[in-house]
Amino acid sequence: MRTALCDLLGIDYPVLQGGMAWVATAELAAAVSNAGGLGIIGAGNMTGELITAEIRKCRALTDRPFGVNVYYLSPFVEEVMAAVIAERVPVVTTGAGNPGKHIERLHAGGTKVIPVVASVALAKRLERVGADALIAEGMECGGHIGEITTMALVPQVVAAVDIPVIAAGGIADGRGLAAALALGAQGVQMGTRFVLSEECTVHPRYKEALLKARDRSTVVTGASTGHPVRVLENKLAREFLERERAGASREELEKLGTGKLRAAVRDGDVEYGSVMSGQIAGYIAKVLPVRDIIATMVQEADAVLAELARRAASNARDVHILEV
Repeated sequence: MRTALCDLLGIDYPVLQGGMAWVATAELAAAVSNAGGLGIIGAGNMTGELITAEIRKCRALTDRPFGVNVYYLSPFVEEVMAAVIAERVPVVTTGAGNPGKHIERLHAGGTKVIPVVASVALAKRLERVGADALIAEGMECGGHIGEITTMALVPQVVAAVDIPVIAAGGIADGRGLAAALALGAQGVQMGTRFVLSEECTVHPRYKEALLKARDRSTVVTGASTGHPVRVLENKLAREFLERERAGASREELEKLGTGKLRAAVRDGDVEYGSVMSGQIAGYIAKVLPVRDIIATMVQEADAVLAELARRAASNARDVHILEV
């Protein structure tokens, strides 16, 4: 399965791995790239020195294209971007900000720039400043979310821009990939599905929590701060929501959340840590090797698309017979 996105990024399959802070390490990114997708290192709040080390580690593990996700709310964003430019990373995805001021320098080094968007207005703006593609991310995703679902967002962004669009949020298998292509996307980005891979280095208790999740296991915290986050419901999430209902200040809520993602991902604190997860977690039943996840996904998508084509042809024949 190839789309224009594969040609743009030099990958075999139109599957990207989300650049999740603390989760998307060089090990995971390299595994995804080696399997034919595009692995992405999550810079999060790393310093320039730390992301440089992670980029070089990834290069030691794969000779395929990979990317780095740059988080524009990080206090280290400028040194991270300087490191990415110096290392000539093939692809940069961005979130929580406008990469316009960096695009010229990134393009000069051969880097493709793919921002994450949650609205049509932002998609149009980022196309104008030179983005090479866009990730249209629906509110079903884990972590920071927008207000529009994937099913509603993707076709609107596709209709609004002339560059490739990648669908994200609520996708974990071949049916999701086929649906994204039907909506006009050129590929998909997955986060939660890749957390539940053998190569992902998160704490085992984090994976166990995701495997136990059901369709209604996630909640959205932080809406009152302007930065809503989807997480699994646990003691921290319930306390967060209680404080929000009680009118807690943004400063109080930010203090409560500081360091909690690391506590969950690295220390395995799944009660008082922030267990970011997409709604699709309730659908995922197994931890699998990355290569199996991607290969099975592509095979399923091909089968779904072939079956839809068969049905369409059959319906056309039936209509022809009735007309005759």
